[in-house]
Amino acid sequence: MTLALPSTRQEAWRWSDLSALPTLAEQAPRGGVIDAHDFWIGDGPRLLFIDGHYDAGLSRPGPVEIGRTGDASDHPLARLAGGDGWVLTLGHDHAPSGTIEIVHVATGGASHLPARITLAEDAQASIVETFVGDGWANRFTRIALARSARLMRTVRLLQSSGFQSIREEAAIAEGASLVTILLGAGAAGTRIDAALSLDGEGAFAEFGGALLARGDQRHDANIVLRHAAPGGSSRQIWRAVADDSATDSIAARVEVARGAQQTDAEQSLKGLLLARTATINTKPELEIFADDVKCAHGCAIGELDKQALFYMQSRGIPPHPARALLTRSFVAGALERIGEEAVRDAVLADAEAWLGEAA
Repeated sequence: MTLALPSTRQEAWRWSDLSALPTLAEQAPRGGVIDAHDFWIGDGPRLLFIDGHYDAGLSRPGPVEIGRTGDASDHPLARLAGGDGWVLTLGHDHAPSGTIEIVHVATGGASHLPARITLAEDAQASIVETFVGDGWANRFTRIALARSARLMRTVRLLQSSGFQSIREEAAIAEGASLVTILLGAGAAGTRIDAALSLDGEGAFAEFGGALLARGDQRHDANIVLRHAAPGGSSRQIWRAVADDSATDSIAARVEVARGAQQTDAEQSLKGLLLARTATINTKPELEIFADDVKCAHGCAIGELDKQALFYMQSRGIPPHPARALLTRSFVAGALERIGEEAVRDAVLADAEAWLGEAA
């Protein structure tokens, strides 16, 4: 199959490097014995996918079903995700017992997997997805939240090599809430896309996280969040850390439709360069057609505070641990927004592991 990949001449893809994907797509996965024990966080429902295929023997899916999602996307990578995927459908006021955990293990090659999440009125769910291994893991998730539904999503991008591409498309109804926090702390390249629409009055959406890169690694996020109804709120809080010759790129856009009065939208894009040879690109955007709104964006890129480093070293903290502590404080501002303590602790531990290696 010939891959029809977007060009860097397209504005939304100008910072992306997809050059490795054709080679990864031609490779065959190695398979073998898989041990995902170290990646589970709690005791709730859990699903294991190996190279995009569901492993029933090592899973206990609870309310999640395996099958066709019936969804399609015109996104150039998401449209590759066909076939069987996973589907979560919750009825009125329903909440699963425990966090739903999904671990994706890649053993080489390429895997494309769709997912659909549908929450009825007042339903609630928490989902953690973890990506490990090596290869190209391509995922497309369609989300529909009815009135006052609540969904918390945490995504841990921990592959040791290869590429991870994530596409999320969501419709959020009146008073519903969607929070997605991502951590990129592996060594694979990453492309993160989201198109979120706040369709109901008083809807809330948050999409952000931390991207940690070293070597010649590249993380790339492109987020579009549309306010289509009055009284909605949104947050996009990103922290990027780049070392060596790595590159982090974040494009975050907020669109406020003409009738979406009393919108409250905030963007905070901050980057930390651990080496002068690293690169961080940020592009905050606001497109506002309503006149009664509260919209703000902040963007800052810099290095570690030399005075803070000197102070810590004068108190007996060696240089490398001092750098790690300051970097952890910088990253924690995005990751501590995860609502569940056990999940938050696991994600912070992933970041700590990356910082320990960086030191």
